[in-house]
Amino acid sequence: MQTSNTNTIERGPVVAIMGHIDHGKSTLLSYIRKSAEPLNEAGGITQHISAYEVEHTSGEGKKHNITFVDTPGHEAFCGIRRRGASVADLVVLVVSAEDGVKPQTLEALSSIKGANTPFIIAINKIDKPEANIEKTKQSLTENEIYIEGYGGDIPVVALSAKSGEGVPELLDMIILVAEMENLTGNPGIPASGTIIESNRDIKKGISATCIIKNGTLEKGMYITSGIATAPIRMMENYLGKAIDGATFSSPIKIIGWDELPIVGDPFETHKTREEAKEKIEKEKTFRSSPEYLESKIDNTETSSTNNISVIVKADTGSSLEALVSEIKKLKTERMSAQVISCGIGNISENDIRLADGKEKAIVIGFNVRVDSPAKHLADRNETEVKTFDIIYKMNEWLKEVLETRTPKIKTAESLGTAKVLKIFSKVKDKQILGAKVEKGTISLGSQVKIMRRDENIGEGKVRELQQQKVATSEVDRGEFGTMIVANVEIAPGDSIESFIITEK
Repeated sequence: MQTSNTNTIERGPVVAIMGHIDHGKSTLLSYIRKSAEPLNEAGGITQHISAYEVEHTSGEGKKHNITFVDTPGHEAFCGIRRRGASVADLVVLVVSAEDGVKPQTLEALSSIKGANTPFIIAINKIDKPEANIEKTKQSLTENEIYIEGYGGDIPVVALSAKSGEGVPELLDMIILVAEMENLTGNPGIPASGTIIESNRDIKKGISATCIIKNGTLEKGMYITSGIATAPIRMMENYLGKAIDGATFSSPIKIIGWDELPIVGDPFETHKTREEAKEKIEKEKTFRSSPEYLESKIDNTETSSTNNISVIVKADTGSSLEALVSEIKKLKTERMSAQVISCGIGNISENDIRLADGKEKAIVIGFNVRVDSPAKHLADRNETEVKTFDIIYKMNEWLKEVLETRTPKIKTAESLGTAKVLKIFSKVKDKQILGAKVEKGTISLGSQVKIMRRDENIGEGKVRELQQQKVATSEVDRGEFGTMIVANVEIAPGDSIESFIITEK
């Protein structure tokens, strides 16, 4: 939905907090929200995208609203992180003054640049004994992040998310960069923006968290996203308080959708049910077109010959996307994990029944419970069900499962070869012959291939071995005599190759 040139006013920025795991993103956001308690996340790692609105009074005494989008820091959330960058007007890239630039710092930077989003560097943890601001700045420069004063124009602020030192300066810098971006919106048109979270609740039904990027949203309107729609009757702000309306750049939760909106999809609002219905019908028609269906076909070739089937259930849309994305990356030349079903909500009997198909599937849950009937059915069917609250723990566990279930390949490893010089006798399959070692060793009891003009004509086993008429267990040089039990007739000039079977 386009912004009209008339009636446009300044709007607050939407800011994404990004960076390497454990560099203090959530602690920074907690301080900005004037909260003494850290964000309630498993393992201290942000698992979802969440949005918060704060009011900041600048040095000139002017009040500004800033919406913060807290994006996950673990590598499993690369897709979500990219979306966080695209929905944001600017990004705060947090870098620890102790550690400097880390792999996920660069991964976040790639997402920011890909979305062409302006950003600010926040050097955090300056209160720590090991903090070295200058060394961190040099680390940034070495990784082609050119900050102000070091050959570039990227703003940088040193701070402590724990004590709050430097945080007011960061907020002032956010306002300054936002003003340079000339962010505006038109409050006189229906709201539009992006879905940043979606979930299914047994009591409340389907809800979605949205960031309004333009226009105004009020009770009595209708919202659409993809093929999902909802009448706007129940609306909450980021604090969970019921509200009657909102405008840019507010995060809001809409309750009462008929379908689960896809995280990252745009949304629009409509004044009448008929307008919303028309929009949904157009979208359904488009999604049934050959062009759209073709775009959804996964044409990625894989060299894996074996699959572990996985059913995934998660608490929210963004978690589900991150899980599926991470599982798809787990593949080797001989083994891969394949998601055959995924959804929002607790693990149910239907999930267990689906898992108990021709090839038993693993059922994985993230921040969800296993329903009691589902647990009993899983025990009866011996279906493997695992639940997690930290994605990289799921990743580690599934890697171990892949390694354990990868079929072993038997390979013949050559130990030595010998040239057949003379055949002394042959009784049924027992052949006594003289030979000379060419390389390696020939051992008593070893299996041998019979080679004729570089072609394998049969196999046998060394039953007796002598060198200089003395029985021995192994020969590694010179001529020797041997009895070989073989299923083919050996002739002078043939080669015998001793080998063992190994599994890898």
